[in-house]
Amino acid sequence: MASKLAPPPKLWEHPNPKSTNAWAFMQQINRKYGLKMQTWDELHGWSVTSNSAFWEEVFKQYPMVHSGSYSKVVDQSAPMESVPSWFEGVRVNFAENVLYTPSPTDPSKATTIDKEDDAVACTEVREGCNEIRDCTWREIRERTALLANAMRARGVRKGDRVAVVASNSIDTLTVFYAVTALGGLFSSSSTDMGTKGVLDRLHQIKPKFVFADDWAVYNGKTVDLRPKMKEIISGMNGISEFQGMVSMPRWQDRPEDITIVPRTETLSNFLQASAGNKILQFERFAFGDPFLIVYSSGTTGMPKCIVHGIGGILVNNKKEGKLHRDMGPDSTVLQYTTTGWIMYLTSCSSMIHGSRAILYDGSPFQPEPKTFIRLLESQRVTDFGTSPRYMQTLATAQPPIYPREVADLSALRRVTSTGMVLSEPQFHQFYSQAFPTHVQLANISGGTDLAACLVLDTPLKPLYAGGCQTAALGMDVQAFSPDTLEGETGHAVPLGEAGELVCTNAFPTMPVRFWNDEPAHGAKHRIGAKYFGAYFARFQNPSVWAHGDFISINPTTKQVNLHGRADGVLNPSGVRFGSAEIYNVLDARFPEEIQDSICVGQRRPTDEDERVMLFLLMKPGAKFTAELVQRAKDAIAKDVGRRCVPKYVFETPEIPTTINLKKVELPVKQIVSGKKIKPSDTLANKECLDFYYQFADDERLNGGKGAVKAKL
Repeated sequence: MASKLAPPPKLWEHPNPKSTNAWAFMQQINRKYGLKMQTWDELHGWSVTSNSAFWEEVFKQYPMVHSGSYSKVVDQSAPMESVPSWFEGVRVNFAENVLYTPSPTDPSKATTIDKEDDAVACTEVREGCNEIRDCTWREIRERTALLANAMRARGVRKGDRVAVVASNSIDTLTVFYAVTALGGLFSSSSTDMGTKGVLDRLHQIKPKFVFADDWAVYNGKTVDLRPKMKEIISGMNGISEFQGMVSMPRWQDRPEDITIVPRTETLSNFLQASAGNKILQFERFAFGDPFLIVYSSGTTGMPKCIVHGIGGILVNNKKEGKLHRDMGPDSTVLQYTTTGWIMYLTSCSSMIHGSRAILYDGSPFQPEPKTFIRLLESQRVTDFGTSPRYMQTLATAQPPIYPREVADLSALRRVTSTGMVLSEPQFHQFYSQAFPTHVQLANISGGTDLAACLVLDTPLKPLYAGGCQTAALGMDVQAFSPDTLEGETGHAVPLGEAGELVCTNAFPTMPVRFWNDEPAHGAKHRIGAKYFGAYFARFQNPSVWAHGDFISINPTTKQVNLHGRADGVLNPSGVRFGSAEIYNVLDARFPEEIQDSICVGQRRPTDEDERVMLFLLMKPGAKFTAELVQRAKDAIAKDVGRRCVPKYVFETPEIPTTINLKKVELPVKQIVSGKKIKPSDTLANKECLDFYYQFADDERLNGGKGAVKAKL
């Protein structure tokens, strides 16, 4: 649906834009290139049209610890699908850039500027906030050195994979830095992921070691993980690269007895191989060398193993942290995440700027929701990363919980929201009731595929209700026609119209490759079939990255409105709209009755057209009735359009989500369209999918009369 030309309400703007890094960066560009840019949109335009020069300026103005030199930033004539190399000749190390700062006079030398030995680098907080442990820069360097030297003694070399099945802790962070210090590839899975989901990852990458927590605590429950450890060990039989598992203690003072787990040793035993050597040594590698393996959601099958390079992540982190967010040693970052999500990288990489990272493990609602909110005050958090689902849970509690009434949030500068679409009513509620008005609400989107943002926040533009403030610097984000047939070359739609999110220029965080996805002999493309299929097959254009989201760009504000995943776009009788437009209406009009919802299209092999199905999860005590259904349909007709009203509305007992609480539409869409699927262990509640199979049957649809009391 086309966006309105009139700008939505303005909710926030920076009190002094000219004090920001972005403004200073823009003025430096003006002086160097003889330009007269004064606005963010002008800067963004230059960053796209002069892409190579832009990334070079980021590299120079915000240097990283590195050695070597480059003759060109990137071959701008190379198509995106060739995955062009950046800064060839430069050598870097990820862990070195996290733990040290480049010398102001010689970036090849590492210093402790902004990362002094006795300053706190990270703080570990466990569920309930009763267990809080600070770790200084000296301590994290020494811990990393001991573990890296032990790994080196045990044969870990460049290119070896080391995985964790662990919580968001100092121990896990240390493994990450130790592996990357040596040139290995790090992979992480959360402790709440099922054994099969973990093995689906490990079987593909064949790690040399797996580091695993011995216990987990979540939502007030304590879980012995040793049975899972045994299952993982059993599942790794026959993988010659695998040497064993290392058990990390959930409670530092009492590591669990793991003699019952074969091929497993304690962390303290593993560290003995270091012989107490606390000297931290880094080997620098090519700018594009791999260091991290992350995974597609894999909600209906095997996850794709996405490999990211060192330098691209580092230079992009400088761009986002410095130019979009003014991050530095005075920043304290709390990103609520598990280790199995790409947002875990935010916790690990925020320290690049000298910022302090808060590593939180557990439920944010234990022992009760206000405990976690008060953590923002006690730790003086400046940047809080969360999800629309978390904010919705607070707003719909009985009574509602408003963070600004619970804690002193004067230190808070920004709340970052990602993982699913943030509805327009949530923007208004954020400022009218939930958080202080000085806080910037940063709605962002990008993700695992690029380990970066495509759209995010900026200090140089006002924030309007709904959507994301801006496309990321250096990213030529456009909306391409959704009517493009599969395999045809696409084209951009006019501003204000909805289309599929694409990026039409190369960027440094394009994946290096997919694991086990080598190009076939004599293949047209230099990348493997999985890589090509994921991003370039949609529009058959070698320089159009198709991201899979459905967006529109406001012609007045240039904010990017997110309408959901492109594969979840609803298209009854040729009318295209995003599921998020339905969710926005329900969130705004029915906050006291509807707790959550999921909206999908149904098109079975025998169906001539797609039909829209809406499932409602009612709030405790609220009733699902024909009268409610009619009110919901009337509200959707008024706010979105009569042709967008769902044909069927049902009550559901549960909405499927990933472990990271992202609402999952595609499996439901496939199920109601008559497919039998094998859900992945990345789903937190995959059993609930069984409920939806009944709706593939015509008899359940009751002749198309709308609301049906389904089997709950």
